[in-house]
Amino acid sequence: MTTKPPGIVILISGRGSNLEAIIEATRRGELPVDIRAVISNRPDAAGIAIARRAGIETVVIDHACQADRASFDAALQTTIDTYNPGLVVLAGFMRLLTPGFVEQYRGRLINIHPSLLPDFPGLNTHQRVIDAGREVTGATVHFVTAETDGGPAYLQARVAVRKDDTAGTLAARVLRQEHRLYREAIRQVAEGRIALDNEDRVILDGVPLETVPLLGTAVVTGT
Repeated sequence: MTTKPPGIVILISGRGSNLEAIIEATRRGELPVDIRAVISNRPDAAGIAIARRAGIETVVIDHACQADRASFDAALQTTIDTYNPGLVVLAGFMRLLTPGFVEQYRGRLINIHPSLLPDFPGLNTHQRVIDAGREVTGATVHFVTAETDGGPAYLQARVAVRKDDTAGTLAARVLRQEHRLYREAIRQVAEGRIALDNEDRVILDGVPLETVPLLGTAVVTGT
């Protein structure tokens, strides 16, 4: 008996770099998911074209056309639910979500952030890492909660910070690791290895996580 891959919906706001990496991994058979839709809150998001070229259904819900955040979230939830996804993936989705929305998808809503959370949540991450004199940064995949970038993390990748790094050069190296990291993180959920219990603990292969695992063991130093 063949098991159907779990359905996912991907939310974007911009260029769609992580989206494209997820699509390519799915095409190569490396990621056992069915991408049912890509939803953007911005009609000019470049990621929309990426999804359409891949034959994936796209929807735009322009936040600027909604009365307030709650109205936008209600429209977004209604649209997501038409696709009945097992997982909702934030891939460069630049909107704060209301607690009610987050609770609706508790344990089914994940995000990737370009730092080693809990350090450096929020925006302007790479410049803040450089300004703080950190030698290592990275990226984190976590379940989404009402606290911005504060939900339980379950997979990270580490990247070295160079002495001559700018925010741009560091961002580019971290982004390449994000592509690898998100693919593996989505796979773990899709295969039923990762879950969130009723106490907001991450469960990996039936055992609560004590520390956040790393993708690989080395700090990435390459270009």
